[in-house]
Amino acid sequence: MLSGIFVVSGARNFANPGRLVPAAKPVVDRVTPLLERTDPRIPTDTETLIKANAAVQFGAGLMLATGRFTRPAALVLAGTLIPVTLAGHAFWTNDDPAAKQNNQIHFLKNLGLFGGLLLAAADTEGKPGLRWRAGHRIGHSRRSVRRAVRTARREARIALRSASTARRLPG
Repeated sequence: MLSGIFVVSGARNFANPGRLVPAAKPVVDRVTPLLERTDPRIPTDTETLIKANAAVQFGAGLMLATGRFTRPAALVLAGTLIPVTLAGHAFWTNDDPAAKQNNQIHFLKNLGLFGGLLLAAADTEGKPGLRWRAGHRIGHSRRSVRRAVRTARREARIALRSASTARRLPG
């Protein structure tokens, strides 16, 4: 259910990115120097970046919906939600009280989606996480080593007693 909004809005925004250009332009202008420093081959025009974000949202939304690579897909969606929220719902820049309230509601909605995506990224679907498995393996290894040391000491005591007894026997 969490992925539905990303699949639908990703498809809609990919098909019609022009309607989002005015809202996204200020964010793209702030990010452009960073993109150019990172790799000059990365496109910096607003419409292309909107299309790329929409394609990523659509693809990651489908992966989340179908249960394929859900944790990475949720992280990717959370990452794409940040610029979308900053560009589309900057309520602090609105002078009109109705527009400000509307953008504030959508900002908080996206914040809730962000939290849900972070939970989905952390969810191991009932399976033990990597941290637990590593700790469990370490504990198991420590117990195995302790057991081997106890066995070696016991065997050494038995061998020592056997040798001592053998020396006392005639012949």
